[in-house]
Amino acid sequence: MQAGQSSDVITVPGCEVSTEFENTELHIVGLFIPLSSLPQAEDYVALRHIAKEISNRKMIEALQKDGYAITFEEVAALTNGDVFNRSHVARVLCAKGYVQDIKHTINTLLGEGNGYYTPAKRLPALTTIRLIKDWGAVAVLAHPFLNMTYEELLVFLPQAKEAGLDAIETRYSEFDEQTTQKAVELAQRFRLLQSGGSDFHGDGKPTIKLGVGHGDLRVPFSFYENLRDCL
Repeated sequence: MQAGQSSDVITVPGCEVSTEFENTELHIVGLFIPLSSLPQAEDYVALRHIAKEISNRKMIEALQKDGYAITFEEVAALTNGDVFNRSHVARVLCAKGYVQDIKHTINTLLGEGNGYYTPAKRLPALTTIRLIKDWGAVAVLAHPFLNMTYEELLVFLPQAKEAGLDAIETRYSEFDEQTTQKAVELAQRFRLLQSGGSDFHGDGKPTIKLGVGHGDLRVPFSFYENLRDCL
């Protein structure tokens, strides 16, 4: 936010939270978080970070037992002090020649149920939405269809809307035209605003560029204005 004060870039304080609804991982984004509420947001996300670190340490220990020469410290060094995820582990394994492809490794060797990765306990989705509204911020469902089908979203969205959900992401790097249209239909059906994002993750997703995704992502400026004005 401080960097934005000396730039033409409009900055928006927010955070993305990994949550769960009926055993399905969902990412809920809080946008336009008031500065006075940032400490509360940080405390809430810290609960997830603690659980995530425990999960990460167990994953590294399991890999070490099976002969993978990898340490918690060298993976953590890739994160600039943040809690790491499986993509960071995959990057180290790839650099050491154990695997060839980061995404494939996440889906196979480090996939759920394969003995190494056990997901950390996630925060409840509906509770997270309510808290974001209590903070005085805008609640957005990030990249629908990533883990939910259209039918499953028809179950989740009415409850999310009642909890205070403001918007749904309809522009996303991995969406084709048909998926985007389905997301737009859901937004209109449940009277939700629309949002968009590249899901840029640095080296964790090297094919996705900041702001433009794979190169053709376009998020209308009106999305920003509508989300800002709904507070």
